[in-house]
Amino acid sequence: MRILLVLLCLWLPALAPWASDAFPGGGGNAALLGASQPEFLAVEQAYPLTASVSEGQLHLRWDITPGYYLYKVRMSLAVAEAGTARPLAPTWPAGEAHEDEFLGATEIYRGQLDLAIALAAPVAHEIVLKSQGCADAGLCYPPRTQRLAVDPERGTVTELPPEAPAASTAQPAATPLAAPGGSLLTMVLLAVLGGMILNLMPCVFPVLSLKVLGIAQKGGDAHDRLEHGLAYTAGVILSFIGVAALLLSLRQAGEAIGWGFHLQSPVFVGALAYLFTAMGLGLSGVTNLGAGLMGAGNSLAARAGLAGSFFTGVLAAVVASPCSAPFMGTALGFAMTQPPVAALGIFAALGFGMALPFLLLALSPGLLRRLPRPGAWMEGFKQVLAFPLYAAAVWLLWVLGRQSGVDALAAVLGGAVLLAFALWSWESARGHTRALLWRVVAAGSLAAALSILSSPLLEARTRDQKADTGGWEPFSAARLVSLQQEGKPVFVNVTADWCITCLANERVALETDAVRAAFSARGVVLLKGDWTNAEPTLTDFLAQHGRNGVPLYLYYPPRMGALPIVLPQLLTPGTVLEALGR
Repeated sequence: MRILLVLLCLWLPALAPWASDAFPGGGGNAALLGASQPEFLAVEQAYPLTASVSEGQLHLRWDITPGYYLYKVRMSLAVAEAGTARPLAPTWPAGEAHEDEFLGATEIYRGQLDLAIALAAPVAHEIVLKSQGCADAGLCYPPRTQRLAVDPERGTVTELPPEAPAASTAQPAATPLAAPGGSLLTMVLLAVLGGMILNLMPCVFPVLSLKVLGIAQKGGDAHDRLEHGLAYTAGVILSFIGVAALLLSLRQAGEAIGWGFHLQSPVFVGALAYLFTAMGLGLSGVTNLGAGLMGAGNSLAARAGLAGSFFTGVLAAVVASPCSAPFMGTALGFAMTQPPVAALGIFAALGFGMALPFLLLALSPGLLRRLPRPGAWMEGFKQVLAFPLYAAAVWLLWVLGRQSGVDALAAVLGGAVLLAFALWSWESARGHTRALLWRVVAAGSLAAALSILSSPLLEARTRDQKADTGGWEPFSAARLVSLQQEGKPVFVNVTADWCITCLANERVALETDAVRAAFSARGVVLLKGDWTNAEPTLTDFLAQHGRNGVPLYLYYPPRMGALPIVLPQLLTPGTVLEALGR
């Protein structure tokens, strides 16, 4: 067991250079890494299409701009009939051989591409044309769908306006727009750095503080500290690998999900609120059960104490999921475009980075000596740490109310009271003459609290899509395309109520007087995508822009077909104003 823990914690540095050779990242747009973003043509300008119909045939011609190309494997034609699409099988000309970093050996089209498709009958058709292309300079456009109204009798072909994208039934099969550049090694290092920063987030810091308190209690036993540090690290890394494996499996099965997807479930949010409440009550001295849940090992046998540290790592990974640190979005978005081994490696690097500060503390006697000596102060500090956990529970209950309404919020609050009563009853049974009765009461209260989580009240409801008082319109792909066609500047904010980073960015940047005035002066249309509950179209939109979770901030300059400027995940007023001024 100890050897396994050591290997789990130390394998990552050895993996990075090997994985970099095995899965080179190459090319890509460096904008997400902070480098300057080159100018690219709008997709309509890069791949202009001319269509005509004559003698029962539809003629299509692409005049592909030099420096750009279309994937042959990404092109398809179908006839829309009664809500379904009947595939067409035209004779595709041979393409140019191309070695692609994502697709391997494939064929592409450059220059001019001509197709002639025989129409089955001289009646009006709606043709659905799908394509995808890239620029040699390193950007790949998201998959494009065009709808053509073909009338052979009149001899006309008209391009129809795009429909709002339906829920995807397959994993996005493309390099995302503005795909991050650099090698896999670069992404691994970004993930490690992002994981380290996660420890400063308010959803993680209370858990880490308790582990630091626990290591201070260990005193000078270096061997014991090392074992607990490795156990905690293994818990974090394996949890992140587990999340990555689940994400990849569900995406392979056709689910549109991303980072933090489990917080889109009101039941999970309610259960997490219960857990934080129980942990807080344990730290406040109501019961010892909470301390055991925190992984301090107080309720475990001495030789099983490593399990406490391991599951504290698991818990830290769970509560980190609503947070998004700098560099995380770039690394995770890149991970979801990679083969499974590379993707798992990036998620493991994120977990390693998150566990690294505590592991260094466990390994370094010099750092440990800077901690206060064990003493009575620890009990008071432990009780103080209960209040951030209570605050986290309140935040989770607020999220639940936004997801499922005030009735669900009241139900889970009642369940939290039952949970508190169950823990108090269990503790009261210690040394009591009627201990069995108290434990039965505690078990019944706990069962009642848990039964509330299965109530129909905790179902995610449809969110109110009306524009809010801050001037934000609800996001839709059709609305975005319409505004772009009008040449209007657009700012897109994809957010979620459970995303602490998103809420902080709105308070410190997007809702400030200076930024609001700049939006108004430039006539910027504000679109907000709400990812609090599962929303497949938003998940697809995130994937198209190289992201696997929120927040995502895009600014579309006031030019028809302009590509968006991708803003960083942590905003300042200056960052937003700089983007608006480009």
